[in-house]
Amino acid sequence: MMTRRWAWLAMVAWFTGVSANEETQVTHLTDDAGDRQPLQTMIPVYPERARRDRLEGDVEVCFSVDREGRTSRVRVRNSTHRIFEKPSILAVRASTYRPLPDDKTLPGIKTCRTFRFRLTPVAIENPTPVR
Repeated sequence: MMTRRWAWLAMVAWFTGVSANEETQVTHLTDDAGDRQPLQTMIPVYPERARRDRLEGDVEVCFSVDREGRTSRVRVRNSTHRIFEKPSILAVRASTYRPLPDDKTLPGIKTCRTFRFRLTPVAIENPTPVR
């Protein structure tokens, strides 16, 4: 009986330590864009339901970049939870790359980016949320 009470108290203490307004972050983990330079990298919005249910996960999204720097053929390659897929796809679609000069040829390279959805704060330079 005493063990249950201590376990319950520990759980209550842990939950009260986790604020409802705590920072949640999506970090850009990897990007295989070759020599294409991003102009604007969008960060996915952490889904409210995932935050409420304390879910974390990773999503790897693969896509192509056209001559004008727009993304296309955006597809999820790997995902630890479906709830994070739509925000990741929207972020990639809203991101832009530097257009290619006229004298350069466009290689047919597929680019992949992995987003990590974590409940603990992570330092990110100038995040731009997608809504």
